[in-house]
Amino acid sequence: MFAKRPEPTAAAAPIADQLSLLQTALQRHLARMQEVNAATHDQLRAEMRAVTEQLQARTPTDLMTAWTEYVTDAAERSTLTLDALRQRGDVFLDHEAAGNPPVLIYDYEVVVDGKDLARPSNYMLLRIKPDSFDIEVKDWKRPYVIIDPRAGHGPGIGGFKPDSQVGVALSDGHPVYFVAFRPVPEPGQTLADVTHSEAAFLRYVRDHHRDAPNPIVVGNCQGGWATAILAATNPDLTGPIVLNGAPMSYWSGRLGQDPMRYTGGNVGGVLPVLALADLNGGRFDGANLVLNFETLNPGRTWFRKYYDLYANVDTGVGRFLEFERWWGGFFLMNEAEMRWIVENLFIGNRLGKNEARLETGRPIDLKHIKAPIIVFASHGDNITPPQQALNWIVDTYTDETEIEVLGQRVLYMVHEEVGHLGIFVSSAVAKREHSQMASTLKTIEALPPGLYEMIIEDVQGDGHGKRFTVRFDRRKMADILSIGDGRHEEPAFAAVARLSEQLAESYETFLRPVMQQMSTPDIASMAKTLHPMRAQRSIFASTNPAMSGIAKRADDVRNDRHPVSQDNPFLLTERLWADAIEAQMNFATSARGMLAEMTFLWMYAGPWGQWYGRKNIGKRIRKSADELRALPPVAEALARLEQGGFAEAVVRMLILLANARGNVRKDRLDRSAQLMHEQEPFASMAAGERAHLIHAQDLCVRFEPDAALAALPKLLRTAEERRRAFDLVKYVVGDESEMEPASKALFTGMRDQLNAAPRTIGAAAE
Repeated sequence: MFAKRPEPTAAAAPIADQLSLLQTALQRHLARMQEVNAATHDQLRAEMRAVTEQLQARTPTDLMTAWTEYVTDAAERSTLTLDALRQRGDVFLDHEAAGNPPVLIYDYEVVVDGKDLARPSNYMLLRIKPDSFDIEVKDWKRPYVIIDPRAGHGPGIGGFKPDSQVGVALSDGHPVYFVAFRPVPEPGQTLADVTHSEAAFLRYVRDHHRDAPNPIVVGNCQGGWATAILAATNPDLTGPIVLNGAPMSYWSGRLGQDPMRYTGGNVGGVLPVLALADLNGGRFDGANLVLNFETLNPGRTWFRKYYDLYANVDTGVGRFLEFERWWGGFFLMNEAEMRWIVENLFIGNRLGKNEARLETGRPIDLKHIKAPIIVFASHGDNITPPQQALNWIVDTYTDETEIEVLGQRVLYMVHEEVGHLGIFVSSAVAKREHSQMASTLKTIEALPPGLYEMIIEDVQGDGHGKRFTVRFDRRKMADILSIGDGRHEEPAFAAVARLSEQLAESYETFLRPVMQQMSTPDIASMAKTLHPMRAQRSIFASTNPAMSGIAKRADDVRNDRHPVSQDNPFLLTERLWADAIEAQMNFATSARGMLAEMTFLWMYAGPWGQWYGRKNIGKRIRKSADELRALPPVAEALARLEQGGFAEAVVRMLILLANARGNVRKDRLDRSAQLMHEQEPFASMAAGERAHLIHAQDLCVRFEPDAALAALPKLLRTAEERRRAFDLVKYVVGDESEMEPASKALFTGMRDQLNAAPRTIGAAAE
């Protein structure tokens, strides 16, 4: 009666996929907007009730008095706010006149200047002086090297207050170095030159701390991918590396949530970078990047920040100026640097796919990183969402087994709510996440190779401050992918990458000569001075005649201040008005994000986009299980599965027990590290020898767990060795009552197996 509906053709399938993406994105945007609007509506209604109750509770005379008090307070706050903006303008101009030095609160000295190296750069290595903070630094402890982001701002955010990355490392007695940079790059400077400078910095640190292991390198945001490149191209120079909020896989994100990644496709790829650099004499102004960050959340950056200053002007000016000193320091990049970043990260996603080249003939292979890696991301980060921070792991390695085969340790930690800047500047994050990472980094090399999630849990205080428990759970690649909702939209970015290449070629052929002729030093200087990010600061500075007298009037107000009571109905009305304005701006921002995503998916996610971008998708080389098993490290370890002695047996038993649990508690990791450094025969081993031992035993357990367990009697040949081995293992894993059921069963089984073995075996019997 009814004709059978035909199956979709191959050509129709991409259209259906595109419509599905558009529908999913639209539904999520609308659902989120509805949820936020409902919460905002409830908040505004509660505030409206509070205002109404205050108005009804007062007589007309009381209201007139309240109005007079409010008007007086509002006028005084306006004067003080204007003075705070004047101070910000003065700080901005003074900071620029001083060359935009780092905003570190610590004293420091420049120990290596990149401009003096064979390949000059505007980077420099600072040694942090802890003297003024009465901290004793121990040179034998592993040094820290912190690399701040060069993403429009200047350096120093990693150490601009005591509760910071610098503060955490210093308080534990570690020597701390800071990689900073000047506002203007050296002529012809490239990202390769920057990496050469950073490698020279690490050689300096290593040469001046010969009794310490290789330095820990901490990279924040853009400094994170710079750290990964440094570790991949100079694997022998770094100790463990920490990537904080680093955008390593820029194509990744969640539909309906992370619209910033669509910017490149909607504005023409790298084209705006080339045009802006040409108009600025070959340099890209970092103020453009800062402006782009601010447009992500204008309700916060263009309204709420200033209203909060106005509302709390009696107490909040110092904090406001402290942050604005960093936020208002704008730095330049050469066009070649910014173009490399855009084409290899933001548009091409080449670094995450192991396709980037630092320079001709120098590919970047993230598998070459030898040191342990810790990745810190947050669900509250709308600049580097967790998928962008983590998906490079999935793209780089075949699976978690390959990580083990390579002897690598990759740990990741995902915060639930902290924003992008909070990852670097939040005191709470410094006290919790960064302090626990710092503690973990001391012992991380005692962890068996593999992929782990680092989980921090709060423990009720016992009168000695807040405490935490930390554990490391074994993870698979599927666990990383489960953080997102699939990667179905990512092929669309390949079309953007190809379009960007072609637009850049056309621009360089036809428009670049004209743009470069239009640009003069005077025009470039004027464009820099009048940039909105600079103009909004300098216009309020004391150099503006219209601001004369503001400082004196502000002093007079502070000397005779008349703050209004917090329950004043007109003050409550003001707060209601401010919240309503921010809510409207947030709604407009959400609508703009929805429009940007829908436009991107409509343009690039359909059949045309898939065809057009197919050459830029690339092919991932995946190794099969048999290929991994045939790799030299695996074959060598398995060939020696029944060879070795006491050391091999103890490490193998610890790995077997850890695998049975599926996680490693930090206290056990600490005891394991203590065993490796203080007990023989481990204490006499070199660090590389211990690492090779752990790696080999991990491979035996990974590929032949039953055979590895069965071979234990051949490694522990005497009753005395078995007793001592069990004592050491028990010390690390704790009392049997503390063991999980699976671990306890395995531990009991190993003990019974060895007790049942002959008293002496093999060479010992002879």
